[in-house]
Amino acid sequence: MPSSPPNLVVLLSGGGRTLLNLQDRIDDGSLNARISLVIASRPCAGVDRARARGLTTLVVPGRIPRETLGKLLDDAHGDLVVLAGYLQLVEVPEHYRGKIINIHPALLPAFGGPGMFGHHVHEAVLKAGVKESGCTVHVVDDRYDSGPVLLQRRCPVLPGDTPDTLASRVFEQECLAYPAAIAALLPRA
Repeated sequence: MPSSPPNLVVLLSGGGRTLLNLQDRIDDGSLNARISLVIASRPCAGVDRARARGLTTLVVPGRIPRETLGKLLDDAHGDLVVLAGYLQLVEVPEHYRGKIINIHPALLPAFGGPGMFGHHVHEAVLKAGVKESGCTVHVVDDRYDSGPVLLQRRCPVLPGDTPDTLASRVFEQECLAYPAAIAALLPRA
């Protein structure tokens, strides 16, 4: 009898595009996993999109206490926890250290930390005048954007870029980077 695929728990706070990308990779067979639970920090489009895809979804407002998060992850049999635009600081349960990852829309360690999310990141990249941006998949620890880097993908910053055009190019890289990093971390069937 074939074993069931590893379980992902996805945490989000916004539109859910990263969640949909992961579910699409699962559906097309390129990512051997299943999403056992989606946790949102607030009501948002991502909640509606997750539920429309038939995913068990909870809204847990604000920062989740360490013990509560550990119980939610255990109940969902989470093998890997994936932050997908989750805007709360995660209090990492001890037995999930090294099993929670995030994708950041810039090349860390630059352009990370509190308040550096979404357009704030792309605006900072453009203001700094750097020639390259991209995304970083990293392990989550108890601080924003400071855990070990697992994978980065790069893209150019072009003359005339706006935060929106740069964000679009970076998101293309995120759609490739996150499934690849997740696949590398999950147990093989």
